[in-house]
Amino acid sequence: MSRAGVSRYAVVGGGIAGLAAAYDIVRQGDEVVLHEAGDRLGGKLRTEPFAGADVDVAPDAFLARRPEAVQLCDELGLRDRFETPAVASSYVWSRGALRPIPRGQVLGVPTDFVALARSGILSAAGVARAALEPWWPGRPLGDDASIGEVVARRYGRETLERLVDPLLGGINAGDTDQLSIDTVAPQIAAAARADRSLTRALRRASATAPAGPVFYGLRGGMETLAKALVAAIDTAGGRIETGSAVASPDDLDADGVVWATPRPELVAYSSVTLVLFAYPDAAVTRPLDASGFLVPRPDGLLMTACSWASTKWAHLAAPGRFLLRVSAGRHGDERVDAMTDEAVVARLRDELALTMGVAGEPLEVAVHRWPQAFPQYAPGHLDRMREMIAGSSSSVSLAGAVVGGVGIPACIGSGRAAAARLRDRAA
Repeated sequence: MSRAGVSRYAVVGGGIAGLAAAYDIVRQGDEVVLHEAGDRLGGKLRTEPFAGADVDVAPDAFLARRPEAVQLCDELGLRDRFETPAVASSYVWSRGALRPIPRGQVLGVPTDFVALARSGILSAAGVARAALEPWWPGRPLGDDASIGEVVARRYGRETLERLVDPLLGGINAGDTDQLSIDTVAPQIAAAARADRSLTRALRRASATAPAGPVFYGLRGGMETLAKALVAAIDTAGGRIETGSAVASPDDLDADGVVWATPRPELVAYSSVTLVLFAYPDAAVTRPLDASGFLVPRPDGLLMTACSWASTKWAHLAAPGRFLLRVSAGRHGDERVDAMTDEAVVARLRDELALTMGVAGEPLEVAVHRWPQAFPQYAPGHLDRMREMIAGSSSSVSLAGAVVGGVGIPACIGSGRAAAARLRDRAA
């Protein structure tokens, strides 16, 4: 029985959104029980021992310029664990070679056409088409549209397919021809509404953007954040139950419920496989002088990206070996789902040899599959979510990646907002 004047809430889903919601509820003095169907907490915040290091097997960073994750880490005393990438540059595997992502790009959208030409990512015709963007006719963006529609119209298909889709599509395991620009790339959407020319708007925005890092990682791995939340909830008197599946909010005896689990009835989902490789230093002759590389769809490789993890993060570096995090799988390319782990490893080793010149046997390999892990946000998604939230029962509040983005800050924000809605409705 609840104490007098204290509400009793339930949270369904123990990922970062659910944990953030439960943390806020219990900090306000209300009772909370978090139900997680599986045997572990943190969702996709998962860090495992590999080749002598603690390595993230899903997201390994969060955006520094969005406040939600930074603020929560500050509240939990994790600021001293922040780490910025040791290198800022990265490559694209394009037209048979690793080519540097050009300076001046914003989420893959180019603003420096000299740098774009020098990168070699696009053909001469592709660069010429992109460079016409400031003079290309059109109007500022109106309603939500797909990223592909906006970028291809302004810069041409080659810029979309070889630069923007590998980055934004890769982050979301999606197809930018089908992904909402408002949900996935609000920075680009705002620029598209500010000016007919994306190039002009992005140059202006970049000139006034605050200095500072783009991403933060956590020494010890991203699961550190989930564990800190679990400890804080426990200390404040919240209750967490793993192995506790909930079919419906009606099954819970609570004044309100935060529902923070995937919702396949609302959006489609894509699956991703992440393979960790540890190789001896002698296995590669090229310098590992960047954070890694992206792979465009037209090249037909199974891999979508390769992170040079022990170069990117200082805490993963060790003498004698290097670590790679190789991703495969995205919307419209489900080949990896039908392959055995052994076949995936063999195929990716061949592709590492092709793209990086990696030779010989790996010291260690680990395969991590994330089925139905990435929501695919069609244009109009945010409006649909706002309508659903506004029309939902006063006792149920939706949270998680399905609401408005896959990033850690977005999920934290959705969890805390869901908890706030329940408190506001009860007031």
